[in-house]
Amino acid sequence: MTLASMTGFARRSGTTEVDTEAGSASFSWGWELRSVNGRGLDFKLRLASGYEAIEPQVRECLTKALARGNVSATLSVEQVSAPAAVRLNAAVLEGVLAAADTVRSRLGGAPVSVEGILGLRGVLETAESTSDDAMRAELGGMLVEAFAAAVDDLLVMRRTEGKAVAGALSRHLDTIEALVDVAEHSPARRPEAIRQRLAADIRRIVGADAGLDPDRLHQEAVLLASRADIQEEIDRLRAHIEQARGLLAGGGAVGRRLDFLAQEFGREANTLCAKSNDVDITRAGLDLKATIEQLREQIQNLE
Repeated sequence: MTLASMTGFARRSGTTEVDTEAGSASFSWGWELRSVNGRGLDFKLRLASGYEAIEPQVRECLTKALARGNVSATLSVEQVSAPAAVRLNAAVLEGVLAAADTVRSRLGGAPVSVEGILGLRGVLETAESTSDDAMRAELGGMLVEAFAAAVDDLLVMRRTEGKAVAGALSRHLDTIEALVDVAEHSPARRPEAIRQRLAADIRRIVGADAGLDPDRLHQEAVLLASRADIQEEIDRLRAHIEQARGLLAGGGAVGRRLDFLAQEFGREANTLCAKSNDVDITRAGLDLKATIEQLREQIQNLE
């Protein structure tokens, strides 16, 4: 299973014909989905007026597809054309017939034809009918299918982003491992090196001619070495590296677990710096902290 980022965008749009008893109506529609980082899974839906009935299906689709992220989904629907509804204006018709009778009684002539009467302006009226419940219901089913397709597009983008994030995380872990090697194999960790630094410090404080008890000096050096020993931190850092690589290889929604591991990385790096008795180890520890912070920033993007 691949890793997925929480960042993504998708859009689906089209025009659909809906058949009614009065004829065919045309609708243009569009779905727009945006996804950003979030602690959990949160939806913000903005549906076109009259299409609130599809909200449960839309939410179910998102819940099944995503584990984390703040997702906003917007539906726009516009009726492009509608079946023409023809209505007879009875009042105008009565007026036309009365007028025709009056003219015929005075001037004579053949009766007015039906076609002629219907052709007069105002006798027949046309009005664009609005989409009724049946039309919205039929269109709603198609809109849910289009939404599912948009969610698939969103997943593709999130997985593409997740692949890039996984590559960056892997490089950060390699850097962390290299810095741990530097700290572990530092010559300054050897008791003899500590003894030499301790002797130099004492001579600087009490004078170059001060006599030093070699046995006492060795004991103090061993004590300082034990207090400054960073092997436990190094072992834990290596264990965290191995676990993080395992999570990356396994894929899925591992963002929270990786974030917890990054916090543990930080604690060990802080302790290593606090115990450091050498400039090189301190430098490696500071570089560790900087790399771990970069690791955490990238992890925040993962589902």
